[in-house]
Amino acid sequence: MEQITDLVTGAKIPVGKTAKAIFDWLNAHAGFVFNLVSEMMETLIDAILALLEFPHPLVFTLIAVALTWLLQRNWRTCLLIAAGFLFILNQGYWEETMQSLTLVLAACVVCMAIGVPLGIAAAHRPRLYAWMRPVLDLMQTLPTFVYLIPAIVFFGIGMVPGLIATVIFVLPAPIRLTHLGISSTPAPLVEAATAFGATPRQLLWKVELPSASAQIMAGLNQTIMLSLSMVVIAALVGASGLGVPVVRALNSVNTALGFESGFIIVVVAIMLDRMLRVKKRHD
Repeated sequence: MEQITDLVTGAKIPVGKTAKAIFDWLNAHAGFVFNLVSEMMETLIDAILALLEFPHPLVFTLIAVALTWLLQRNWRTCLLIAAGFLFILNQGYWEETMQSLTLVLAACVVCMAIGVPLGIAAAHRPRLYAWMRPVLDLMQTLPTFVYLIPAIVFFGIGMVPGLIATVIFVLPAPIRLTHLGISSTPAPLVEAATAFGATPRQLLWKVELPSASAQIMAGLNQTIMLSLSMVVIAALVGASGLGVPVVRALNSVNTALGFESGFIIVVVAIMLDRMLRVKKRHD
């Protein structure tokens, strides 16, 4: 038995070395691609951050309350949103909250722009989805810290690698839910539209997408929640936001700072969830 064990352990499959070789080759031969992606992501992040930081905190709170009223028509939820943002302002975490919301919104833009078309394509092409499924399983199964390694290698330190790691972690959610929604379109609706001469494009825009809107909005909700869960992890690669004080508190064993910043993250998650909940029901 020992000889068999020595035989198995003596010929180690070079998984790590192969991955390093691939990363080195990509970094050497496709560096311009990563630089272009980095510049695009930085532009998106800067634009969203400037938009969020432009209004006064109280004005931003009023805008958030008005948006909540448009989405939900519920004064209790509006009161919750107002109280949440005022609490954040009172605790002195307004700037960090805006930075975290920037990361969340940027991840939503990228994930929905990529995930919805891929989900539609996968729903129309079962073989494509059969090929994508193990990749999506791998993306959701790998520990989130693993995503930080190639993000640092290709994009350095800052908000961009945090955004890239967040996108990789979150992307399977909109793909799967869009695929589910399009695939679940009632067959009689498709048959009726086809019988009336609808083209594939008309079938998609007038039948399948309206039918799948609830699942797509659920994918957006999941994208926001999962992106917010990456705030602390993204801080490990230099991303600004609410994860920074959490990491600082962890390094210094500062209970007060850790509880404050962690509680703010919970407040932000509750507010975002309440703002989207009724929107999903209406869809």
